Amino acid sequence: MIALIMAGGVGTRFWPLSRKAKPKQFLNIVSNRSMIQMTVDRLQPEIDLKDIFIVTAAPQAELIKSHLPELPEENIICEPFGMNTAPCIALSASYLSRKYDKTKTMVILPADHIIASKNDFLASLKRGNETAKLDYLVTFGIKPNYPATGYGYIEGGKQIDKNSFSVKQFKEKPDLKTAEKFIKAGNFFWNSGMFMWKIETILKAFEKYLPEITSLLQDINFKWNQQGLKVDFSREYARMPKIPVDIGIMEKADKRVVIPVDYGWNDAGSWKALYDISKKDHNGNVLKCDSEVINSRNNYIYSKKFVSLIGIENLVVIESEDALLIADKDSSEEVKEIVENLKKKKKSELL
Repeated sequence: MIALIMAGGVGTRFWPLSRKAKPKQFLNIVSNRSMIQMTVDRLQPEIDLKDIFIVTAAPQAELIKSHLPELPEENIICEPFGMNTAPCIALSASYLSRKYDKTKTMVILPADHIIASKNDFLASLKRGNETAKLDYLVTFGIKPNYPATGYGYIEGGKQIDKNSFSVKQFKEKPDLKTAEKFIKAGNFFWNSGMFMWKIETILKAFEKYLPEITSLLQDINFKWNQQGLKVDFSREYARMPKIPVDIGIMEKADKRVVIPVDYGWNDAGSWKALYDISKKDHNGNVLKCDSEVINSRNNYIYSKKFVSLIGIENLVVIESEDALLIADKDSSEEVKEIVENLKKKKKSELL
């Protein structure tokens, strides 16, 4: 297998720690290893480092090198700028087709997810590899343990083999009542954003369902052939449709399957999500600081200062060098609106 790790995002929901200069995947927020380092660690020894590739926006390439110094430089695939997952995956598959036989299987992974059981994760990749070799587009669906409204869902259909089910449909983030129905039905899974397919299978899918991307890839490959892999192709890339691979390919494809998995997955998509998976004290607090606490419960605090809490509940408090976030824990996803407001006000020093 080849692993492709998508690491071009900015992680706005982890502001004020996650910034353009150092996005979420480069933060040590769950261990002494950054999230991208943890993602690479998780793949070994099943996938050799020479077969692990990172696709990222060009401004983040130096960060990749500093966090993964043993990764071959040619294994960093640079987008001229961040787009959505369909252009990112198409560009990477085309790049990999120049280095590998097109029948080689590639697994697509975000750089910033948390997975508790490495062994179960690697076992699922082996199962996915078997199915992908049969020309299926494979996605991994997380077995839900509560009616989450923050994730998209995948509805499983008839069983294809011992590992997988056909995909009936993808469902957007539901309201609570709908999510409860999904859980009760038993054949709905959280959309993890992890995929597996042969290089040739996904390139054919782009040709069929997003031909405009295939046409632009041909132009980029012509430049690569003429001027080398470091050539500027930003003009062609800017014309790519900014669309997720789920919508552009997976929702349209015929041979698509879901493999249900259960290995302690969390997309760590917000401060609340991080609180949910963190070790808590006897009052339900997660305290990433030196502190004194009186009658305070269920808070997540990150600070380099000494922090005193008195009569506080359900708060997220995050201190960076130049900003302070104070939010109700259940509203912490709305921090991305703060980031949007900062953009509108052109406060680039805080982005």
